[in-house]
Amino acid sequence: MFTGLVADKGTVEVVEQDGPGARLRVRTRLASELAGGDSIAVNGVCLTARDPDGRTFAADLMAETLERSSLGPLAAGDEVNLELPLRAGDRIGGHVVQGHVDGVGEVERTDDAGFARVVRVAAPPELLRYVVEKGSIAVDGVSLTVTEVDGSGFSVSLIPETLERTTLGAAEPGRRVNLEVDVFAKYVEKAVAR
Repeated sequence: MFTGLVADKGTVEVVEQDGPGARLRVRTRLASELAGGDSIAVNGVCLTARDPDGRTFAADLMAETLERSSLGPLAAGDEVNLELPLRAGDRIGGHVVQGHVDGVGEVERTDDAGFARVVRVAAPPELLRYVVEKGSIAVDGVSLTVTEVDGSGFSVSLIPETLERTTLGAAEPGRRVNLEVDVFAKYVEKAVAR
């Protein structure tokens, strides 16, 4: 389980295709805290660390991950949002994030709003039914509050800290982003449907 509070921006060093899957190697200061088999969220996708060497770690991306997330186009030099799993006793400063991406959205536009930046994301209707104004959503692994939602997408407002500490500060129209809706909304829907 994660909180959507990015701990570091890592840099992809290598992406190797491996049949229908791929393996990537990421440079990050968090690598010193990883052992082989540990979970780490990469742009909101829970992956299993392999071969950490204190400076980098590797992770395998199966075909399912490449199809359901925006990790497929990653290339050497790209920055990624990274978060280690929540430990017992840690504060939950964001919201409950599982690292199970529900779908991919696309940045439609960005607008400066004083010191903040508003980002509009187009999203599939099957995800938007779980998105509510002032509710939580994870975008590329970042816990954010929805400021506006309609039938084709939603907006979030990014404060300077988020702009600096995450890859969303460089988000431009056309960029594909991983989306994870609030898991509690899905549970409520299932309970009400009974």
